[in-house]
Amino acid sequence: QVQLVESGGGLVQGGGSLRLSCVASGSRFSINDMGWYRQAPGKQRELVAVVRNGGIINYADSVKGRFTISRDNAKNTVYLQMNSLKPEDTAVYYCNAVVVRTIRYNYWGQGTQVTVSS
Repeated sequence: QVQLVESGGGLVQGGGSLRLSCVASGSRFSINDMGWYRQAPGKQRELVAVVRNGGIINYADSVKGRFTISRDNAKNTVYLQMNSLKPEDTAVYYCNAVVVRTIRYNYWGQGTQVTVSS
């Protein structure tokens, strides 16, 4: 069982920056993918950014050029640096970790609120 603890959310004005952190613990096996998803009120959860095993990084088109994901494998931590924030970035941000053994295991953090005022 993998536990994910997020931190760094909050309220920021449009154009501002925030940095999210997520620490993973409890995994007996290597974590394959670590990333961030978000869910705004009334909308489905969507991928924001992910660092896959081997270092491949994917971003949602809506955040490219503004957000940067990074991962410290020694600390089992993933970060999301969010710059030039927009009101439409307002959502609950969830950390995600994937462990692949014979099947794929998905783990989620409790979520951290990011609110961007106009």
